[in-house]
Parts: sequence; structure tokens; C-alpha cells
Amino acid sequence: MAMTAKCSCGALSIRANSNPRKVSVCHCKACQRRTGSAFGVAAFYHREDVVAEGASNTYVRTGDSGMTLTFHFCPSCGSTVYWFPAFRPSLVAVAFGCLDDTQGVAIDQSVYETHAHPWVSLATAAVLPK
Repeated sequence: MAMTAKCSCGALSIRANSNPRKVSVCHCKACQRRTGSAFGVAAFYHREDVVAEGASNTYVRTGDSGMTLTFHFCPSCGSTVYWFPAFRPSLVAVAFGCLDDTQGVAIDQSVYETHAHPWVSLATAAVLPK
């Protein structure tokens, strides 16, 4: 299944020619700050299965593992669309909220739950409604 994702203004996009390898919800403070929300959600694809189009700026931060994450965001609207986690060098993470179609995509894991807001409740491994 081909999946596409794009920023708010549509200038930066990424296309994956496969299903995600996994979908992860992260409750860490860094993801909360990056998204401006209660958590971040990433769909992970094999690097060789994705093609990015459009200009992007990057922001590199060091994660708890001591390894870097390189975030690509639109220079016009600021939306983070995808990133490269050094701890998973064969994968690219795509911001779940940027995906055009999430029908049939399931959450595989939820991490850093100790940082989750008390009102957050997720059904892991459940298919998300469209």
C-alpha cells in the first residue's frame, strides 16, 4: 500500500511504497514539545521505500539513547513531516498526523508512558478509525 504525507501547506511531502514497519506513540517530553500536543506518533518505513519531495530545513537533537534524530520540517509552514533516527538507521519516521490516509493503520507500541498525561488512554494494537 502506498502512503503519502505532507506538511500543512503541502510544499514538503514524502511517499512510502509500502506499509509501515511499525507505528509508535511516544509520550516523552521532547515529542510533546515537538508536536505541541500530548504525544507524538510516528509511522516507521524502510528508508529504501520512501521518496521525499520539496525543500526542508532540519533540526538535530540527541535522544535519551545518546544518538541523534534528524527532523525534516517545512521552511514555509514549520510542520515536521519526517525524521531519521540514528538508533534505527534503516528506517525513516513519518509524522502520523501528516499522513493522507490512516485507515487500517494500527498502533504497535506506546513508549515513555511514565510521561503520559493522566487523561491519555490508548488502545494499542487497535485499528484507528478514519
